[in-house]
Amino acid sequence: MSSAVEESNRRLLRARDAMDRRYAEPLDVRTLARIAHVSEAHFIRTFRATFGETPNRYLQRRRVERAMFLLRSGGRSVTDICMDVGFSSLGTFSRVFREIVGEPPSVYRRRGPLAPVPSCFAMAWLRPSSFGEARRE
Repeated sequence: MSSAVEESNRRLLRARDAMDRRYAEPLDVRTLARIAHVSEAHFIRTFRATFGETPNRYLQRRRVERAMFLLRSGGRSVTDICMDVGFSSLGTFSRVFREIVGEPPSVYRRRGPLAPVPSCFAMAWLRPSSFGEARRE
């Protein structure tokens, strides 16, 4: 692998790490492209080629993963969880959640509380597969 490709991958990983850390904040492509030190169009293209999904879809999936954990680990309202994970609209949250998980948040919550395991294991176990998701965009 050439040093240019390695540097490009490092830049993309920096942006993806920022999405992982700051998923609840309003992140846009311009901000993420700035973190990666590339143009917006180049960032979207290379991110999708490298990770198999657009930056927007990756961020949505990360937010839904966190929401899945919160829905089954506490008694907070779906609206509160929606806002806490970075969505600004309950309708958008419900639509995206259903697309990724296959059922609405309220139905998912009815599965009951999570087993008493460390939260990192629970979140990994609940993580929806991104395989096939990128093809639908």
